Amino acid sequence: MSHQNNKSALATLVTVFFFWGFIAASNGVFIPFCKTYFNIDQFQSQLVDFAFYGAYYIGALLLFVISGSAKKDILNNWGYKNGIVYGLLLSAIGAFVMYPATSGAEQGQTNVFYLVLIAYFVVALGFSLQQTAANPFAIALGDPKTGSHRLNLAGGINSFGTTIGPIVVSLVIFGSATWSTDELAGMIADNKITLVTVQTLYLGVGLLFLMAAALFYFSKKLPALKSETAFESANKARNLLLILTIIIVACFSYIFSTYSGEELTGAALEEVENTRLIVLFVALLSVIVAILTTFRSAVKKPEGWGAMKYPQLVLGMLAIFTYVGVEVTIGSNLGELLKQAAGDTGLNALKLPILNDSQLGSYISLYWGGLMIGRWVGAITVFNPSKGLKKALLIIVPYVAFGVIILVNSFKTPFTSNEILFFAICIAVQIIGFFLAKDNPVTTLKIFSFLGIIGMLVGLFTHGNIALFAFLSGGLFCSIMWPCIFTLSIAGLGKYTSQGSTFLIMMILGGAIIPPVQGKLADVFSIQSSYWIAVACFGYLLFYAYRTKLVLDKQGVDY
Repeated sequence: MSHQNNKSALATLVTVFFFWGFIAASNGVFIPFCKTYFNIDQFQSQLVDFAFYGAYYIGALLLFVISGSAKKDILNNWGYKNGIVYGLLLSAIGAFVMYPATSGAEQGQTNVFYLVLIAYFVVALGFSLQQTAANPFAIALGDPKTGSHRLNLAGGINSFGTTIGPIVVSLVIFGSATWSTDELAGMIADNKITLVTVQTLYLGVGLLFLMAAALFYFSKKLPALKSETAFESANKARNLLLILTIIIVACFSYIFSTYSGEELTGAALEEVENTRLIVLFVALLSVIVAILTTFRSAVKKPEGWGAMKYPQLVLGMLAIFTYVGVEVTIGSNLGELLKQAAGDTGLNALKLPILNDSQLGSYISLYWGGLMIGRWVGAITVFNPSKGLKKALLIIVPYVAFGVIILVNSFKTPFTSNEILFFAICIAVQIIGFFLAKDNPVTTLKIFSFLGIIGMLVGLFTHGNIALFAFLSGGLFCSIMWPCIFTLSIAGLGKYTSQGSTFLIMMILGGAIIPPVQGKLADVFSIQSSYWIAVACFGYLLFYAYRTKLVLDKQGVDY
């Protein structure tokens, strides 16, 4: 392909990245709304993420298992372009299913909530197929050494979707007015705010998916692109993943069963809640143990493990798991953090206003906007600026992106001057991080993981705006991690690159498991203290940065 055609193809490709961001970030508004509308607890509300990100895992696993049975890479047989088209069509089906799933639904009908989860699952199943194809597609559209920069550019478009998604969904559900907490509760109870608006939104989204599928299918500038490598079986990896899936399904099935009986109170409720939390940690630890077992077993006897015989990939799988988990859980539990009841310690201690569902969109948009800021900065290298211009852009671009966030939110709930100042300071810290990282993926991960740990600790041990913006800064520090982890994880995999990409997409599973774990921690303890799980996630990412450098240096792999 010519250089010009590469740019045209990349421009077409990034449209799907926008969709992923728009829908995923909208969950941050939809989750607290579901909690209020369906009268569910924090854990149950996080099942939106469980269905959404769990579909990524199931979709990638199905591709892997079917490919193993057919003795050929199914996605490679289709081509990356067709894989994206099929994924968009599947997502369109899920969006259209949302209409009958919520038809006639009224406040308090928990059974309808589970139908919503099914529709979400189908939408994300399509996303799984799209993302499995799109990430290696973006890397293949040029020099592999600049692959992470193209992923950053695509990620910047994705993050624009994450920035406007919460605002659009908030406007669709609640309108432009800002209701008091009592007014909002009354309107929901009287069915004056219903799921009809959600139906309309997803009909529109479904049509957009169909239009995007047509754009990809008929685009002559977008090559089919297939991997030239032969399919490699990995029976041991397949068996491990199937066992892991059974354990996770068993854990969540048990927890679901505890919600189907009579309503519990007092000591009985406390006992059940503690059991639910333990079972959730079993699901979480099963993933960690499975991956660490693979790490040790594959080194001793690599036959049958396929791409998993490469330690950088196995470490990267757990890194993607924890990265997606922490990125999603900070944003998804943010709504509950901002809805703390009067009299609680934490945010209320410095008289931060208690917000309701209709007022959350701007802060959730700001969190996801932080990811947009970092990814726009990460994409600067794609345009090959001079050294001096690049330094200037590292300072200018973040604040231009921040200006876009402020502008977008002015249509719903404008930020105060103090809020703008707080976040501008957080951006300045991020800019310093970029200057220190110097485009090196390992150094970038080290710096931003460390900053993530600091941000979460500040949020845990302070109150008011300081705590709030410390948690919000998590978006800034997560922003640049995906392309760094993805690029380092598939470095040196050769003929196993396609399979390695599939394994990495499976580990988006972190977004399905870690948010419900935090949700239950919030139910049992408090929403603010539940953010300790974010500290642990950033801690592993810091470890990964150090460990994967040693692995790649030992192999003599260029990164």
